[in-house]
Amino acid sequence: MKLVEHFEHGLDAPICLTWELTYACNLACEHCLSSSGRRDPRELSTAECRSVIDELQRMQVFYVNIGGGEPTIRPDFWELLDYAIDHQVGVKFSTNGVRITPERARRLAATDYVDVQISIDGATAEVNDAVRGPGSFAMAHRAMRNLADAGFENFKISVVMTRHNVAQLDEFKSIADEFGAQLRITRLRPSGRGADVWNDLHPTTDQQLRIYDWLVANGEKVLTGDSFFHLNALGSTPLPGLNLCGAGRVVCLIDPVGDVYACPFAIHDEFLAGNVREPGGFETVWRTSELFTELRKPQTGGACVSCSAYDACKGGCMAAKFFTGLPLDGPDPECVRGNAELALAAAGAPPHPDKDHSRTGRRSVTLGLPSVGRIPDRACDTSPVAGLH
Repeated sequence: MKLVEHFEHGLDAPICLTWELTYACNLACEHCLSSSGRRDPRELSTAECRSVIDELQRMQVFYVNIGGGEPTIRPDFWELLDYAIDHQVGVKFSTNGVRITPERARRLAATDYVDVQISIDGATAEVNDAVRGPGSFAMAHRAMRNLADAGFENFKISVVMTRHNVAQLDEFKSIADEFGAQLRITRLRPSGRGADVWNDLHPTTDQQLRIYDWLVANGEKVLTGDSFFHLNALGSTPLPGLNLCGAGRVVCLIDPVGDVYACPFAIHDEFLAGNVREPGGFETVWRTSELFTELRKPQTGGACVSCSAYDACKGGCMAAKFFTGLPLDGPDPECVRGNAELALAAAGAPPHPDKDHSRTGRRSVTLGLPSVGRIPDRACDTSPVAGLH
């Protein structure tokens, strides 16, 4: 059996999982897949997070991708980071850079089994800040400089591809090279707040081809997280990676309140498998949930099976299909063979993301210290950067 075929039937433990520690965030990115902004008062406690880490150690999970929201905003973030590393669970955490100070960068550079991923969505402030908020490019750039100056080699620079930054691929690579970092590009999904901006931000058909050609030329030096396997239908050269949907098979997501979802890009009740607070914890959810059991069954491929490119693209992204109203066994909404056009025309209203932690108005906040004002009515409305210096 090929390795990919083995993965299709699921593993006893995920290769890696995404863990969103908090929905609190100092930014309000237009395409945020978790609609972050406000803290959920039901967040897992420090003790509960430690218990999850203990489970991951027992299950021999290699590493976790920690995100949010902005994970470093949690007061116990650095404590949990140290606890995971001490228990042989590697950590890669994604951050907008707000708390990557020179001192913290030096401590991270001296720590084993940890990787840092700085998020930007434009190679210039003009392109980046239009999506991520005023001042966010300068903040991320400062964090990258701090990491590089501290000697942290090969940290990651993560970019969500939009129609406004595809032309900057070479510039992104240059930024990564400047800081001794590695570039990681990922696909925009119509989940979370991304559903509201999907039609305006997802790359055009011509840009999809440009991304494919660029990855063919540069892919060995660039990470993608298997985001673009639907592009394999464009040519005879497959993109590096497993090139399959790993939802519920090799990956999953734990959200801040302990809910476990099949896919980091499908935070919706349709893909909710259980909760780590339930008897048996995460291990029971991963190994016995009805949803994951169903996802691990052989897939029919639906209408896509008749396409000559099916073996190359596997029908594309489950989350992208779901949030654009397409059947899960139908074509990807960005199908490069054009097979999605008729399907999208016939599709009804897509299901809207049913989780929203955005602050009122969904506007990006001014970065820095919060202004003094009224006391928030609820704990979850407390400024996520309160106390930050």
